[in-house]
Amino acid sequence: MNIAVAQINSTVGDIGNNTQKILEYCRKAEAKGADIVVFPELSLCGYPPEDLVFKPDFVRKNKYFLRKLKEGIGNILVIVGFVDSKDSHYYNAAALIYRKKILHIYHKIVLPNYGVFDEKRYFTPGGILPVYKIRENSFSLNICEDIWRGKEMLKEAYRSCPFNFIINISASPFNLGKIKERQKILEQRAKQFSVAVIYCNLVGGQDELVFDGGSMVIDTRGRLVRVGKRFREDLFYFNPSVLYGSSSLILNKVQDAYEALILGIKDYVKKNNFQRVVVGVSGGIDSALVLTLAKYALGSRKVEALIMPSRYTSKGTLRDAQRLCTNLKVKYYLIDIENIVESVRRSAVIFASSQLSSLTSQNIQARVRGLLLMAFSNQKGALVLNTGNKSELSVGYCTLYGDMVGGFGVLKDIYKTMVYKLAYYVNRRYNHPIPSTIISRPPSAELKAGQKDEDDLPPYKVLDEVLKLYIEKEMPFDKIVNYGFSRSVVKQIIQLVDRNEYKRRQSPPGVKVTTRAFGKERRMPIVNKFRYS
Repeated sequence: MNIAVAQINSTVGDIGNNTQKILEYCRKAEAKGADIVVFPELSLCGYPPEDLVFKPDFVRKNKYFLRKLKEGIGNILVIVGFVDSKDSHYYNAAALIYRKKILHIYHKIVLPNYGVFDEKRYFTPGGILPVYKIRENSFSLNICEDIWRGKEMLKEAYRSCPFNFIINISASPFNLGKIKERQKILEQRAKQFSVAVIYCNLVGGQDELVFDGGSMVIDTRGRLVRVGKRFREDLFYFNPSVLYGSSSLILNKVQDAYEALILGIKDYVKKNNFQRVVVGVSGGIDSALVLTLAKYALGSRKVEALIMPSRYTSKGTLRDAQRLCTNLKVKYYLIDIENIVESVRRSAVIFASSQLSSLTSQNIQARVRGLLLMAFSNQKGALVLNTGNKSELSVGYCTLYGDMVGGFGVLKDIYKTMVYKLAYYVNRRYNHPIPSTIISRPPSAELKAGQKDEDDLPPYKVLDEVLKLYIEKEMPFDKIVNYGFSRSVVKQIIQLVDRNEYKRRQSPPGVKVTTRAFGKERRMPIVNKFRYS
């Protein structure tokens, strides 16, 4: 019994091309002598389809292409995910296809409704966990959460009809450390029944989500014996009757974050049919990292930069911005914004009681830069990559319609301390494209003379640790203080986070990297009078 695990990158709604890709992988697997080929959860229509499920034409089209797929299947059992419908109910389903026939359709039973998942909004749960027989083998088929939280359900199925392996098709999105969680769950299930577990995970970027692949096989002793590539499509094979040596996962959080960002950029640009991107490059570390990631995700020819100095831009910062673009072989445009800013200042004095406040003046500069970036986008059809990081977005240290403009927030879920780690990583990997002075210079928005981020914020090392405890772990004020932080600092940070939800609502989508990203995973009301006492 030879089982092929086809870890593919599907595009939501591109059902015809997804079908062609599935057929190509079926032919490859059959040519290699596979008896079964397994595809990820909802791989036919893409995951997550969200409210597309409520469009009858979407569901009909996905079922039409399932029938088209069926006609192309020969002497190989194909397991593929799709959206099924019956009597006005929709199901997250898997079809078993063999010799141009759909042998059976399984409906996912355990529907996740936490974090980024909202499956109870769309799908009806199935009711029976089946066991299938193929030659002398029998196996349980289930979908994603069924194996995470369906321990008792699997036990009942095994009692009714013992099986010798489990196939789980999945669309489990990436966050740092998630793959080890998956491995632990799969090992537990393998040991529970003394069976092999074949786990096929989706790969690819979809809006905020990145699916990292990492499909794996756990043997009857609970050992990892086969593992798919991370962040790339893959096709590998497993035979339950063969004794394999153990494999291991080599994990590096910084490298994983880098790979997730690269795939997120690449797929967001490609799947939305953009031909190029533009980055506002300031000479600071955030824009330097975004430009570097864009170059290595898309290639230099598809990336351009705007460098927009004002009177407060230091010579060193300007020189570093130009050196960065030269190092990366990225075309850049140098636009001095001082005359534009001064013109806006003079016009704005009309409604100011006297001279403009410092904050108003600073925000005008940021908004002029945002205006030019969006003008470039309109003129050239380029996607603006936003350069703000999670630390700034958490506390509102960013300007609406200024440095918050853009179609995709590359660093939206990357804390400032991780920005530095990623900068060191890309410099080691690619022969130091980011000038060392960008990394060593104290961070500053350079919107007024002598400005430093720490004039307004706690040091980033402190800020990020408090943010992680408050945002990702939902810790209350006193518990955070007990970690050794100053009460006044914790209070300041929490107040800033709570006060700036309205900004986060207006920020572009960005790659999810942490266990709790802004957006789908953290839904706070803007009108909100609750405060920690």
